Amino acid sequence: MAIYITLVNFTEQGIRDIKSAGRRLDGARDLVRRFGGDIQQVYLTMGAYDLVSISEYPDDASAAKAALALGSLGNVRTTTLRAFDESEYREIIAALP
Repeated sequence: MAIYITLVNFTEQGIRDIKSAGRRLDGARDLVRRFGGDIQQVYLTMGAYDLVSISEYPDDASAAKAALALGSLGNVRTTTLRAFDESEYREIIAALP
């Protein structure tokens, strides 16, 4: 499974009802599972992003579907990054000319 890092910001709607954010996170985990993914870690952060999550998905299309489905609920905006672990990184650079 591929690793994805998601940078999350609450929308006005999402921050207005921040006390239900834990319940919404549980729902997000269920939604992600429907697309074959798994949220491994979630961090509350300070700075440009409100949350950062580390997830696994079987492919880019599954990650994109989950991100679009989460965004359509109106509580968060996301930026998703495909991440390569160290062994994948080494394999990629070893293949360079």
